Amino acid sequence: MNRRSFVIRSVSTVGLSFLVQQGLIADEPRRLQITGLTTEYRHNSHSDVLLSRMFLNDTLDGKGQLPSLHLASVFTDQVPANDTSRAHAAKYGFKISSDVRDALTLGQGKLSVDGVMLVAEHGKYPQSDVGATIFPKRRLFEAVAAEFQASGRSVPVFIDKHLADNWTDAKWIYDTARELKVPLMAGSSLPGTWRYPPHDVRRDAKLKQIVAFSYHTLDAYGFHGLEVIQALAERRAGGETGVKQVRHLSGAAVWELVDRGPCDKALFEAAQRALVDKRWMKTKKSLRESVTEPSVIIIDYEDGLQGFLFTLNGAVTEWTAAWSYADSSPVEAATFDTQEWRPFYHFWLQLQGIERMMQTGRPSWPVERTLLTSGILHAAMSSAKHGNEVVVTPYMKIAYQSDWNWKQPPERPRNRWLTDQ
Repeated sequence: MNRRSFVIRSVSTVGLSFLVQQGLIADEPRRLQITGLTTEYRHNSHSDVLLSRMFLNDTLDGKGQLPSLHLASVFTDQVPANDTSRAHAAKYGFKISSDVRDALTLGQGKLSVDGVMLVAEHGKYPQSDVGATIFPKRRLFEAVAAEFQASGRSVPVFIDKHLADNWTDAKWIYDTARELKVPLMAGSSLPGTWRYPPHDVRRDAKLKQIVAFSYHTLDAYGFHGLEVIQALAERRAGGETGVKQVRHLSGAAVWELVDRGPCDKALFEAAQRALVDKRWMKTKKSLRESVTEPSVIIIDYEDGLQGFLFTLNGAVTEWTAAWSYADSSPVEAATFDTQEWRPFYHFWLQLQGIERMMQTGRPSWPVERTLLTSGILHAAMSSAKHGNEVVVTPYMKIAYQSDWNWKQPPERPRNRWLTDQ
């Protein structure tokens, strides 16, 4: 296979082949040197399913396609007993660094990499006053920013999931990146994954409400649900205008919100119908009977749009969303599907967006999306901690326009349980 065909095959959606055709990058983009800064690196961790694809290919078995990214160095903040980074480094030839500066300079005394991937999702870390895990994202980014300042130049940075566990740190990272002119991107893999049916909000349409379902914990999986809502909301007429207030509710108040409003019950039911795994039906219980501790995050946007993220453990094991238009258009809904077993191919879809930013210096999707979802999550957890009070968020009056467009990825096997039916 020649180099050009390799590049074209190794991308999706708006991939490197499109960038070559548009003259945005060279016909034969060089293999970029990337450093991975992570909390811990072990089998099936976020570090593994993102960073390992630079040497284990898209299928994580050495038999698929490689991105135009080369893992040059790795710094792990913690090294658990089941760490895999050391064995991988010995086999595939990347550097294990003792600190962030060494990872960025490759021991050369100056910035020597083309991009940074900061993946802080696992490890033993304390919790904040609202119950969020305090991953060292600000600390690691501070070290990156210090090296950028010392070298007099910056390279693109991707931060996995939220920018930080609290608004203050998230906004600091965002502002510092802008000051240093760092191409910055962050977020979840959910916005770019498969959708069934393949629906998206019409560009520049007026929206009334968005209802989404999630599961697990707010801190870990609720963030993904918020990214789903925000990726849909940012397409509406006028673009994003910011978030006015956030509230968390739990228990019986959740069902009252659906039955009596303000949540549109028809939207809730549309999101429910879109679910692929209707496991409560196997127990002959209703969805409500299957959920012992329901909760919901209510998002009031500055322009009047409302978003509702329901966490429905016991009945829901995937992410789904439904939305209504201000005109007479029919309600639309979709399940945002992920591959919940190795090779977790939705991370390959995400990595391709990261690859495009590393090659072009232009974020593939707006970092403001994740700035807002980071803030919404922190406000929601603060609300839950303080008696489900309304948290007014004038600091989140963040307006932005997004030109990012979702497109259905090439078909891949869906969740494993489907193959057993």
